[in-house]
Amino acid sequence: MSLQTLPLPPSELGESPFWHPHETSLYWCDIQGKRVNAWAPASGQLCTWDMPSEPGCCAPVAGKKLVIGLRDGFYLLDTTSSALACLALLPPDVHDTRVLRLNDGRCDSAGRFWAGSVISPRTAPDAALWRLEAAPGGFRVQKMAGENFTANGLAFSPDDRWLYWSNTPEHRIDRFAFDAATGSIESRAPWATFPPKVAGEPYGGRPDGAAVDVQGNYWVAMYEGACVLQLSPAGQVLQRVAMPVPCPTMVCFGGDDLRTLYITSARAGRPQAELDAAIPAGSLFSLPVEVPGLPVNFFQASAAM
Repeated sequence: MSLQTLPLPPSELGESPFWHPHETSLYWCDIQGKRVNAWAPASGQLCTWDMPSEPGCCAPVAGKKLVIGLRDGFYLLDTTSSALACLALLPPDVHDTRVLRLNDGRCDSAGRFWAGSVISPRTAPDAALWRLEAAPGGFRVQKMAGENFTANGLAFSPDDRWLYWSNTPEHRIDRFAFDAATGSIESRAPWATFPPKVAGEPYGGRPDGAAVDVQGNYWVAMYEGACVLQLSPAGQVLQRVAMPVPCPTMVCFGGDDLRTLYITSARAGRPQAELDAAIPAGSLFSLPVEVPGLPVNFFQASAAM
């Protein structure tokens, strides 16, 4: 396997990459840069859309649109006109935008958009998992889970039996039983855990964004661990992909055959030496893999439009 650094400007905090099958383009968010990006590998064209607050996650919508999780709720971006419209705000009584913002997210196979949040500073596990779905005449937002500091690693198994969700600061990935028909989750349990950071000892990182392949393997970026791990459906490490930057943030599968793993990374808050390196922090990468990934799910907004 050959890891390639993509010819793209570094992101402050790259997140939520996905491969758009109709546009043959890679989309991703730059959270701290307050920007959504799209890059077409064939032509090299890069498009960007500035956001009014941090875009934590995004997913495709039919008709050249994106659903985006911003600090205070969910928005619809028309990528042709750059028009941005609010779909639904998070309840202000349980989502204080002074300390909370939306973070990692994706759509399930039924077209619901799920997004976790992150709290800063990490004084209490008040981050949550939210679900956005279209309803007649509008959009409905529901809190689905809590007890988290930094929600990441959201992914679904190929058979729609499981939903994965990580608590990055606690070095743990949880798994829920998932019902695709109703969009309900239950029976939360730890699925994979990783050693915490200990001064003077080697550190393998903590679980950040992830994606699942067609065999049910879970690929996760290990923040500050300079690697991406492939975990089996049982949570066992199958392989470790070394990265030239310390902080990979999320992965997705792309290309016509979904056998290219794209990897984002972070530069915000990193030491100057990492910013000045030959391969700087915040770079984006690609890696050919043998097992294809799952295609991106589109947000189904038509029921409310």
